[in-house]
Amino acid sequence: MKVKFWGTRGSIASPGPSTIRFGGNTTCVQLVTDAGHQIIFDAGTGIRPLGLQLAREMPVDLDLFITHTHWDHIQGLPFFVPLFVPGNIVRLHGGFDPIYGRDIQAILSQQMEYCYFPVRTIELQASMEYTSLREGTTVEVGDATITNIVMNHPVLTYGYRVECNGKTLFFSGDHEPRALQFGADPEFAELVKAQDEVLVDFVRGCDVLIVDSMYTEQEYPNKIGWGHGTFRSTTELALESGVKKVVFTHHEPNRTDDELCAMISTVEGWLEGVENAPEPVMAYEGLEIEW
Repeated sequence: MKVKFWGTRGSIASPGPSTIRFGGNTTCVQLVTDAGHQIIFDAGTGIRPLGLQLAREMPVDLDLFITHTHWDHIQGLPFFVPLFVPGNIVRLHGGFDPIYGRDIQAILSQQMEYCYFPVRTIELQASMEYTSLREGTTVEVGDATITNIVMNHPVLTYGYRVECNGKTLFFSGDHEPRALQFGADPEFAELVKAQDEVLVDFVRGCDVLIVDSMYTEQEYPNKIGWGHGTFRSTTELALESGVKKVVFTHHEPNRTDDELCAMISTVEGWLEGVENAPEPVMAYEGLEIEW
């Protein structure tokens, strides 16, 4: 499989001289399976340059999995060129939100109403298929199997585990470890521990772990309940689950290139001398991982 990062920021796109090396586009990750099937995770602003690349390879046949429908994960979709071309096939997967009572098609169509965008979903020329996923759903995409799990975020959010010919990857979407948010409250201690262990078991042994690591330990106390993890919490998840490679992503929009470089050095220091430690990687636009 091959993974390529097209967007690595969280919350809002942040282009500029201080984000050139790691990129300013919001979340979008492309996976190509051994057999060549195209799978995309999230449709942040990074999906626009991906669409321009795919436009050179038409007709396009792909599966797009949305972790959740906050803007930084869907705002690039109206600018995804393959949607506008007849003959292309896009199968779009995402959650049915029980709180708002809307499925993934209804939510995504809303952001393309005329009051927000000049082209409605009904006017798209590609063949569109929508699938609403419940927790624990398994989807077969060619030679890959994709299973979801609910993450801890203020809106329904899925993480996705991909298995393909003995190779495994997990992409988290947004996630705030429950132990960070509720661990100090004895009333929730046992529940928190059990829920976090479920996630550890779900990602155990993955070759590649891609996780929201938005904050530093110093920043987090002012962000409790916002739905995002820290570099430390991601490192601990990687160690507990025994993964081979851990990729830190969903960078805070104000985080500069220099600060991200310094942070990966800090993580490498945490892991120095640790037996069976995963390889730490800071995600940047254009990063490719193949195995």
